[in-house]
Amino acid sequence: MENAVSVNQLVKNFVLKKREGMRWTSSETTAVDGITLSIEKGQSVAFIGPNGAGKSTTIKMLTGILHPTSGDATVLGCIPWKERTRLARRIGVVFGQRSQLWYHLPPRDTFELLSKIYEIEREVFQTRRDMLIERFQLGEFLDTPVRKLSLGQRMRAEVACSLLHGPEVIFLDEPTIGLDVIARQELRDLISEWNRENGVTVFLTSHDAGDIQHVAKRVIVINHGKVVLDDRVSRVRRQYLREKVLSVKYADTPQSIELVGVKTLIESGHAFKFEVDTLAVPIERVMSEIMRAGSVVDITIEDPPLEEVIAHIYSTPPESDEEEGEEETDV
Repeated sequence: MENAVSVNQLVKNFVLKKREGMRWTSSETTAVDGITLSIEKGQSVAFIGPNGAGKSTTIKMLTGILHPTSGDATVLGCIPWKERTRLARRIGVVFGQRSQLWYHLPPRDTFELLSKIYEIEREVFQTRRDMLIERFQLGEFLDTPVRKLSLGQRMRAEVACSLLHGPEVIFLDEPTIGLDVIARQELRDLISEWNRENGVTVFLTSHDAGDIQHVAKRVIVINHGKVVLDDRVSRVRRQYLREKVLSVKYADTPQSIELVGVKTLIESGHAFKFEVDTLAVPIERVMSEIMRAGSVVDITIEDPPLEEVIAHIYSTPPESDEEEGEEETDV
């Protein structure tokens, strides 16, 4: 298949200046250090790593915001930093901590403004706008000023705005940051649906392991500006995302829970935290045992922190790919 993104030995250096007494000194730091990768059209890719790994810098180069120090890259056949205007009409970009919505105006007005910026024909605009409003469930707050929206509502509107002009590639930089559990899952589902049904290529960065599992089919791990892992999410999930963390609160003291693959991390009064190896014991069986042990007041299931997952990736050699011909299924 044709590549949506092609990157070859991409490097970005920054010069840091520091004042020492009456003198200024400068030093050079490398944010992106020779990245090479390609992404086929229609793929959904998670681009992850610790803070300072070079994720956002890479996205800024691929969207034309930054010029690289050296190396080559094309997005949909365009060199981003040389053909930024042309490329902008074919990509969508969402930065989780930067809004493209007008703060004091309702989302409806931002839709109208973007239709003028992208010179979208009126009939096409109205059809696509109405479809996005329905798919992203924006109707209830479409005429509410953005400043009055919840973070979850704003992020749904942000992603919808980025899709208004019909982009072929969408770059999402921490789109679920700060969202509650329900809003996070709703946004993941919408992004996955758009990728699956409309063929939009998704390039996602996140600190949330759940985003990787629910949105992406491929994961690229970057650290110190270098790619350290590039693999299918199904295999990464099998090897590195096998643990779940269950937090349980009982009404009274429960019976003891003893299952292979279940480790008690915290026990404080009637509150417990368990780590579950899902390869050793199905999560359904653990839930049944938890419910049997006593009257449950509250329960949550979480992925381990992404930092732990990345540390595990660094410390564990990759598996041999015995299932190369296995067809990947949705999570």
